[in-house]
Amino acid sequence: MLTANEIRSQFLDFFKSKGHQVVPSAPIVVKNDPTLLFTNAGMNQFKDYFLGNKKPEHSRVADTQKCLRVSGKHNDLEEVGVDTYHHTMFEMLGNWSFGDYFKKEAIEWSWELLTGVYKLDKGRLYVTVFEGDAKEGLPKDEEAYNCWKQHIAADRILSGNKKDNFWEMGDTGPCGPCSEIHVDCRSDEERKKVDGKTLVNADHPQVIEIWNNVFMQFNRMKDGSLQLLPAMHVDTGMGLERLVRVIQGKHSNYDTDLFEPLTYFLEKKFPANKTIEKVAIAHRVIADHIRAVSFTLADGQLPSNIGAGYVIRRILRRAIRYGYSFLNAREPFIYELVDVLDGIMGGAFPEIRQQKEFIKKVIKEEEAGFFKTLSDGVWKLGYFIQYGYHSSFPMSDAESIESHRKKVVPGKLAFNLYDTDGFPLDLTILMAKESGFEVDEQAFEAEMQQQKTRSRAATALDTDDWIVLKEGGSKFVGYDNTEAEANVLKYRKVKAKGKESYQVVIDNTPFYAESGGQIGDTGELIFGDEGIEVLDTKKENDLIIHFTEKLPTDINLSVIAIVDVVRREKITVHHSATHLLHAALRQVLGTHVAQKGSLVEEDHLRFDFSHFAKVTEEEISKIEAIVNEKIRENIPVVIKEMPKDEAVKLGAMALFGEKYGNIVRVVIIDPGYSIELCGGTHVSATGQLGFFKITSEAAVAAGVRRIEAVSGKAVEQYINDKLALIHQINEQLKHPKDIIGAINKLSIEKNKFEKKVEELDYLLVLKESNELAKNARKVEDYNIISNIILNSSESDINSFVSYLSSSLKDKYFIILSTVENNNVSFALKYSDPLASSSFINIDEIANNIIIPKVGGKKWYVGKEKNYLRMTGLSKDKLSEVMQQVTSSIEDHLEAQKGLDEFLKR
Repeated sequence: MLTANEIRSQFLDFFKSKGHQVVPSAPIVVKNDPTLLFTNAGMNQFKDYFLGNKKPEHSRVADTQKCLRVSGKHNDLEEVGVDTYHHTMFEMLGNWSFGDYFKKEAIEWSWELLTGVYKLDKGRLYVTVFEGDAKEGLPKDEEAYNCWKQHIAADRILSGNKKDNFWEMGDTGPCGPCSEIHVDCRSDEERKKVDGKTLVNADHPQVIEIWNNVFMQFNRMKDGSLQLLPAMHVDTGMGLERLVRVIQGKHSNYDTDLFEPLTYFLEKKFPANKTIEKVAIAHRVIADHIRAVSFTLADGQLPSNIGAGYVIRRILRRAIRYGYSFLNAREPFIYELVDVLDGIMGGAFPEIRQQKEFIKKVIKEEEAGFFKTLSDGVWKLGYFIQYGYHSSFPMSDAESIESHRKKVVPGKLAFNLYDTDGFPLDLTILMAKESGFEVDEQAFEAEMQQQKTRSRAATALDTDDWIVLKEGGSKFVGYDNTEAEANVLKYRKVKAKGKESYQVVIDNTPFYAESGGQIGDTGELIFGDEGIEVLDTKKENDLIIHFTEKLPTDINLSVIAIVDVVRREKITVHHSATHLLHAALRQVLGTHVAQKGSLVEEDHLRFDFSHFAKVTEEEISKIEAIVNEKIRENIPVVIKEMPKDEAVKLGAMALFGEKYGNIVRVVIIDPGYSIELCGGTHVSATGQLGFFKITSEAAVAAGVRRIEAVSGKAVEQYINDKLALIHQINEQLKHPKDIIGAINKLSIEKNKFEKKVEELDYLLVLKESNELAKNARKVEDYNIISNIILNSSESDINSFVSYLSSSLKDKYFIILSTVENNNVSFALKYSDPLASSSFINIDEIANNIIIPKVGGKKWYVGKEKNYLRMTGLSKDKLSEVMQQVTSSIEDHLEAQKGLDEFLKR
């Protein structure tokens, strides 16, 4: 039986024999395409070729592409694990033709590979072709149909509608008719009963699509119209996971050697009956998600609360939740699967093997944090079920109390648990049901929809179609020039958050587009006598786009593009300083240090790197000393272009998650110190940096540290600010000879003063508490203290309650309010003997008397639930509420006495 690695190799070798150049996978994390967070199809890295923005180096290409589908049109996340063939991360095997061969060759070779090389049973295969679409004015794909008739019986060539057989990557962009190949994996008995062609594209788990041949002919415009592309292309995609399943004769992708070692590990670690559907789903979810998380981490994307990082965190948390809910996992375990994954895929994707320890560290710490979050969620839901209200709940007081009375978990709370604490809805429903509660699922879905609407509104970008003035590509000339003559190639209007702006592309530009951590240039485009300010420069794939607030009166004029040189020089200084810093970190901390992110701006630099401990002050001093020594040496910065293999032999550091061409740009600052692949702008010699200073060091994620620093003129500003601060302190301290000694003396005096204030406060509390205790009212042998204490803080109320409860010992009820300005605090505490009384429920007193009249948030102090605290109350009606609470307690005590006497008869 062929292994997955052999199947992958045979695919690439086959197309290499057909004249294709085998290219590496692009990073799974997308950096220069604002329409995507992740590579979700094999064609992403070739989009500029289809659009005519860039000329391909090879007209025939084959690859295996790391893909991730979790959002947008290709959102498979909710189906992952529930069925046996959807995945978040998957490998897309593909062959490509850029204006070379078309349908005949693509169809012929796909059939030859499947049936001649992989030996698939021809009797189990079906193909589909586009049936046409009258509304779009598109005819049936007769060309593809006739090509297929040369290889397969006509009754196995099925017509497919636009949904299934017209491929589009999004609302706009390259598209065209496609021809799918499906395989029937059912048993012979099942195949005899039901004709397989009736199950094609019918979501049958054993009749599945394995290969899609897309014939790129059109570009979908914003208005929905279709325009012919400059040339006809072939874009094919075959999911390796499904192909391996078919060749290995399995009924589930998860039974193949791509996944089976992962699920086997889980079965051994968490012995459970894997025939139970929820357990089996948990195994599949975790096995899938460890791949997605590991590959994105390897490509440089860390978990976070925004953007791509948020998606990765949600995927990992989904895996943890399934382990928590169905495997009874209560401590980190997913990180252990990285070793197993390395054994499966580390050979084909060396980035996993090379960064294995880093990936494990990040996942383990994320797991530990989320298990704590899950525990917090369990506590939060349990608190609602028991008490009905907590200050952290996202509902109003009245809504919370009413829902608790009806034994319904509000949709707002269920969604808060899902969104904040990572609780899946089914876990909330299960916990609620165990306590006799229901969950308002309709309200939960409404909250979910509102969040999606808010998210879409926040990121909505309305982009018009390009208005093309001239054909051609944009050439960057900004390494050697900060000014250039050019012509506008195309422009478009964009609208974001109600504000209109424009994007302009010119044929020769000195403007550096944001990439590699370096921010984009600003400056001016001069059209005749009219200047248009460039606010930013970014890349969209390989297209350099200039952002402006307006267009010139005549955009057809030739343009002089001028970069803001002063700003560019400051940015350049910080980029070269980043290279010096990177090399110094590896010298001082070790060669395990690898860049995990950077930001190069005019006023500072930020550098994220892999390291598992805080960088000490001593280490920081060493790093600064090395960098400043290199600056003083005034080392020439040598920049060369060379083949990538040659650069790697030279010792150049390449960054994981970056896409490099065959020819790379190498920045050398002393061959024995720093050699990096880099497309950014740099100084000509290190002396131009002047000086270097680290301003901060901190953790940003598990196993990742962040250093911020300044160089060049920014150091002057930093030092001047620090000196100004020292001068101000000196002025305040009346110019002492020893500033540190004076500050220490001041700190000691402050501590002494605060201690004296605490002692005086205690004496005042003691005195007032004694007065309150003396004036306590006796009701049926109980001491009742009820009072509003003015000019006392929230912290004082604990002191009062603590002293009074200690002095009264038993049979007491304390009702106190403290008022300081507009801040009102409330305390209700009773002695333990009252705990058994069925007549007194201070939770009901708070809900029915206090909150309806003066509001406030409540919580319990300690585990005994006999001490209730409240804050945020209104001063209005406070006296009235105090009287009502006191009267209610007195009435309860008298009723209790009556009951006791009745029972004695």
